[in-house]
Amino acid sequence: MKLVLDANVVVAAFASHGLCEAVFELCLDSHHLLVSEELLGEIYRNLREKIGLPESTAGQIDGLLRDTCELLTPLPAVTDVCRDPDDLHVIGLAAAGNADFLITGDNDLLILKNIGRCRILTPRQFADFIHKS
Repeated sequence: MKLVLDANVVVAAFASHGLCEAVFELCLDSHHLLVSEELLGEIYRNLREKIGLPESTAGQIDGLLRDTCELLTPLPAVTDVCRDPDDLHVIGLAAAGNADFLITGDNDLLILKNIGRCRILTPRQFADFIHKS
C-alpha cells in the first residue's frame, strides 16, 4: 500500500512509545511511504521545536525518511478542499503518489474522510484496518 503519514504522526512516533510508533514502524517495514520536501521540513521543525530533539537526532530521522520513503512533488490542491490551507501540501502529496491512505491526527484532514480514492484515517483507525485485513 502507498501511504502518507502526516507530520503529527511521525513526530508522535518519536515523542513516545505507543500507537504512532507502532504504525510508523509497520509502515516503514511493510508499506510504501510518500514524502515531500515540505512534509520533511515540517517533521524536522516539529522534532526540534515541539519535542526538543537535538539537531543531530532530527537530522538522522530526516535521513532515514529520505532513504526509505519516496520523495514526490505534491500536486496543487484546490484551495477550498480543506479548511486549513496549511494542509494542502499533504493532500497534494497523497494525490501525486496515488496514496491509498493518509494517516493523520489532524481534524481538518480527518473531516474529509477521503481524497478521491485515498482514505483519511487516524493512526488507531489504520491499525484496526490492518489488523482486520
